[in-house]
Order: sequence, then C-alpha cells, then structure tokens
Amino acid sequence: MTIDAGQKGSVVYLDTDGATLKGLHLTGSGTSYNDIDAGVQVRGRFNVIKDCVIDDCLFGIDLQQSENNIIRRNSITGKPLELGQRGDSVRLWYSFNNKIQDNVCTDVRDMVVWYSANNEITGNRTTGSRYSLHFMYSRYNLVENNWYYGNTVGVFLMYSDGVVLRNNHILHSAGPTGVGIGFKETSDLVIENNEVLYCASGLYIDVSPFQPDTINRFLNNTIAYNGIGVRFLNDWHGNIFKGNQFADNLTQVAVGGGGATANRNEWLGNYWSDYEGFDRDHDGIGDKPHEIFAYADRIWQDSPYAQFFKGSPLLETLDFLERLAPFSDPRLLVRDPAPRLKKEDAGAVQSRDTAFGF
Repeated sequence: MTIDAGQKGSVVYLDTDGATLKGLHLTGSGTSYNDIDAGVQVRGRFNVIKDCVIDDCLFGIDLQQSENNIIRRNSITGKPLELGQRGDSVRLWYSFNNKIQDNVCTDVRDMVVWYSANNEITGNRTTGSRYSLHFMYSRYNLVENNWYYGNTVGVFLMYSDGVVLRNNHILHSAGPTGVGIGFKETSDLVIENNEVLYCASGLYIDVSPFQPDTINRFLNNTIAYNGIGVRFLNDWHGNIFKGNQFADNLTQVAVGGGGATANRNEWLGNYWSDYEGFDRDHDGIGDKPHEIFAYADRIWQDSPYAQFFKGSPLLETLDFLERLAPFSDPRLLVRDPAPRLKKEDAGAVQSRDTAFGF
C-alpha cells in the first residue's frame, strides 16, 4: 500500500499510543524544515513502525517527546537534494527508551539524537550521508552492530555522556573533514570492539572526557588504514586505550597545538603495526615500550595551514632527516609500555567491505 502526501506536509502523523505501521510505502512529503515534513511524525508511546519503505521525504521518521517506540527494518531514502539540504533519516528530540533497529538509510543528511536518553540504536546501515549518527546533549544511549559506509562522518558525540559504542563498523569516512568517530566535550564513554577503516581521521578527540573525574575507555578497537589513526585536537587527558589495533595508519597519533602530547592518557597493551622491537621471551609483549615521537611532522600538527602539505615529498624528506639526525629533541606523543606483537591479540572485529554488500 502506498500513501503519497503529494509534496505537501508529512505523510503520516502518528499522535497516539500503541499503534503499528507495517509494510507501507510512504512517499512525497513536503519540503518545510520548520514543520519537519517527514514520512512519519511520531508523538506518542509504544508505537511500532516496521518494514516500511520511506522515500522522497525530507525527513524519514521524526520522534518528539516520544517514549518506548520501535523503529525497525525500514528503508529510508531522502529527497534528491544537496547533502546539507536534506533532512534526517531518523530524528529523536527529547525522546527516551526507543529502539532504532535494522534500518537501511541512503542519501540522507544525519541520524540525530537530541536531548534524549536510554535509546538503543542497533543493526542500522547508512550510506551517502553527512553524519551517520549524531548525538547532541544525549546520555546513556547504546550504539551497537551498526554499519556506516561512505559517509562524511561515522558517529559524532557532542556533550553526550555515558554512551556505549560497541561492535560497529565504520568505513570510508573520507574527504578533508572525514571522521570515523568524533568526540566533543563528551565523558564516561565505552568505545569497544569497533572497526574504523579508511577514514581521514579514525578517532577525533576534542576536550573529552570533559566532566571532572570521568574516563573514556577505548577497548579492543581496530583502527586501521586511516590518514590519522587518533587525532587529538589539543593536549588532553582522561582516556584509556587498551587492547586496540593501530594498523597501517599513515599517522598513528597526532596532537594539535605546540608542545602538546597524547601521553597524559593511558596506553597499554595495544598492537602497533610500526613497532620496532622484539619478543625474546615469547610472551606476546614487546621487550621495549612502543614510543611515538613528533619529528618534522610537528610542523603540520602545530600549524593548521601546513596540513595541506602533509605527506608531501618535502615534509617526508624533512621527517627522514629529523629521524636520522634530530636538530632538536623530538616530542614524545605516546608511550605504550606493553605493546602486543600479534594483531589477533588486540582488537577483534573481522568484517570486510563485502560483508556490507559492496
């Protein structure tokens, strides 16, 4: 069954409790951002929207002050607009205890969670978007088993504490602003068993954790083949990195700001593909610590405009000469006292692009 709004308003307005929308084709919403013209507008509790195809709609599904709803196995495609002019696939505003599960979102702007808590966002797939998932002032949400491929940003958390990101696959967030997972003044996080591949920056950390006496934990993640593996916007502290795989990133760790370091965070038991050492007692741990120093690459890390020349023959030559015969003492960025020697011992997600259907 198809319901066509005729390019005016929202297709379905669900202002009730306990309703089910199933197996519908919803299309042709209006284009008003003020009215949030959508495939479905939800204002209620214990509703179910599943197995629907939503296309040619400005927004997909919009929940406002709605609780205990289920959004499952829907296909959501935005209007054919420029990236910044599209609406969001799923938008939660001041909504709690909802489950957003197994949806496929294509060519939308964001999936966004505003002022919302205790939601589960699991098993979704997003391609061709700006932010696959964007949190703003939202606490205690679970993000698990999602696939985000070919978007500008995988997941970005802003002012959102107590979030758990587990077993997600984030690939090909490329371009000058490409980020796998980003953090802005966000605290008390668990980032575990995720795979972040082929992004401009794998992890982007800005003043996180922010709340006093809190810790962000990065455990058993695979951060590989990115331009920068972990990018700290500034000298910060309070993060723990344990059991992760940092494999073949062009730059493993970068820190902005003159004299800055990432070594005020805890690094322990990670695998580093560029580790230069041995394991003479065969315990799986390197005999000496893994240390990352800033040589000539401090030029582009300290000066934003110099990043244009990152990877150029001139800077690579300067970096080689600095490492060969340093003109000044290099800056220590990271020290892992017990680096692991084998990939399979540190990090765990095993999928590849073909598992996403590409």
